[in-house]
Amino acid sequence: MMVHKRAYSLVELIIVVICIGILATVALPRLNIAAITKHKTETTARKIVIDLRRTRRLAIANAAINTRGFRLKMTDPSPYYTSYEIENMDTGETVDTHRLDSKVFCKADGDFMFGPLGNLLSGSGTQIVLASVGGKTFAITIIPATGMIKCFEN
Repeated sequence: MMVHKRAYSLVELIIVVICIGILATVALPRLNIAAITKHKTETTARKIVIDLRRTRRLAIANAAINTRGFRLKMTDPSPYYTSYEIENMDTGETVDTHRLDSKVFCKADGDFMFGPLGNLLSGSGTQIVLASVGGKTFAITIIPATGMIKCFEN
């Protein structure tokens, strides 16, 4: 009894590779890259909101020993901010530093300085706008009198 082994020829393998290439060429532009960048922008907005609330909480929690407060300081404005840090304004010590995603563009109207009562101090910014190419825009607003932080998707 004779057993025939079946194998693929080089021509068959090349045809399969060409078909996969054609399918990839058709499918790749259909991937929703905008949804991915929107997700990065939304994640960055949430992270900044959390850090603003953390800065405010630090100012309130340390009110007895720190009368100047804490600030979220935007850094590296070239032309958009690429990072920020949380700073103890009494000692000048940096509590934490964060870099923003390179695909997210950030504009802010200043640093955000929270006093011992949790309110924004005079001279503080009140808004941060985050955007990405083909994605959504998020606006983070701080109410000066109370220090309440809101995030809106535009």
